[in-house]
Amino acid sequence: MRRFSFSDPGFEAAFAAFVDERRDTPEEVDAAVRDVLAAVRAEGLDALLRFARQFDRVELNESNLRVSAEEIEAGAAQCPAQVREAIAFAAARIAAYHARQRPADAAFTDEAGVELGWRWTPLEAVGIYVPGGRAAYPSTVLMNAVPAKVAGVERIAMVTPPGKLQPAVLAAAKEAGVTEIWRVGGAQAVAALAYGAGPIRPVDKIVGPGNAYVTAAKRRVYGTVGIDALAGPSEIVVVADGANRPDWIAADLLSQAEHDPAAQSILITDDAAFAAAVEAAVQEQLATLSTGQDAAASWRDHGAVVIAPLDEAPRLVDLIAPEHVEFALDQPERLADRVRHAGAIFLGRVTPEAIGDYVAGSNHVLPTSRAARFSSGLSLYDFIKRTSIVKCDPKSFAVLGPHTVALADAEGLPAHSRSAAIRLGQS
Repeated sequence: MRRFSFSDPGFEAAFAAFVDERRDTPEEVDAAVRDVLAAVRAEGLDALLRFARQFDRVELNESNLRVSAEEIEAGAAQCPAQVREAIAFAAARIAAYHARQRPADAAFTDEAGVELGWRWTPLEAVGIYVPGGRAAYPSTVLMNAVPAKVAGVERIAMVTPPGKLQPAVLAAAKEAGVTEIWRVGGAQAVAALAYGAGPIRPVDKIVGPGNAYVTAAKRRVYGTVGIDALAGPSEIVVVADGANRPDWIAADLLSQAEHDPAAQSILITDDAAFAAAVEAAVQEQLATLSTGQDAAASWRDHGAVVIAPLDEAPRLVDLIAPEHVEFALDQPERLADRVRHAGAIFLGRVTPEAIGDYVAGSNHVLPTSRAARFSSGLSLYDFIKRTSIVKCDPKSFAVLGPHTVALADAEGLPAHSRSAAIRLGQS
């Protein structure tokens, strides 16, 4: 991992170069994804089944591609009661949080007498990608499906790589009301959701995180369908003073490092001795983690410790524009309120990022790779759309019509001009 000191000559340039290091999709991944998408679009179900054999080493057919209602029920029943209780607890909090985001329809008459407004309607069909492989992710099901349900989405199609479906994932799907689950993963799953394949009907939008192949596929199908975001490796910045327990902060840094060798964890502190204690605690905890190999690679290759005055932390955080940032301080708002670019902010010494991953209620699908500069995390707004409403009567049209004609003529669009002028008796 890298060490930076604010007092060192060249700090700004070195830190900026570190922030700009790429951890995104290699070109060869994008080329492979292009071919998979083309095959599924052309061949449909045949391509899906072939890729299941090629990539996942499983034999599927049209009859077992979909997870049955009985399988969902039986799998959910196998989930330990304590986990089912936690899933229900999290789902309720996620639903309550996202329900508060619902915007209001509007209708009003302006000074010209024009009736104006807008209304919000839910998307009809959404596809949810739930990763498999490294771990079971019931939280991903909840964070994507629950807001969609709250929004009123009629059809939620969940895809997840074939193999043994974890009971916790099925319990989360049941809790969220997801009944359509398909055993398909990777770029081919994204293609099936975008274009349709056999019994899998196309959706209007695809959400949910995945590996580099899934992300590249979402990038390529955007426009055919909507997508939530292009998820990159996980990130966390922890701003902490020396009054924290080093082992707490070490655990917070590793909470994201364990996701992926390309994940990134950064500590910003004004106390060099504390930084050293955190580094030592990281090494101690790596030795005990079942995910230690990935976490160690992440910390070694992409981690950093920055020694800087805490008053500089908001500016440094904005340069990083991280997915998550913790302010482990007594008065965290003093600095956190100055941050412009972050997916989610966690305030205080006893608010670890992991709370947001599971049960706070806020969404854990957040912008990565500096996308927090221009985008937000998943929300109710990802599952609804706004339609404008306009109504003129003869009197209000008489006010708007002449200006419409003038602007259409200025743009050289005679049919536009005529459609207004003819109603004014000018054509």
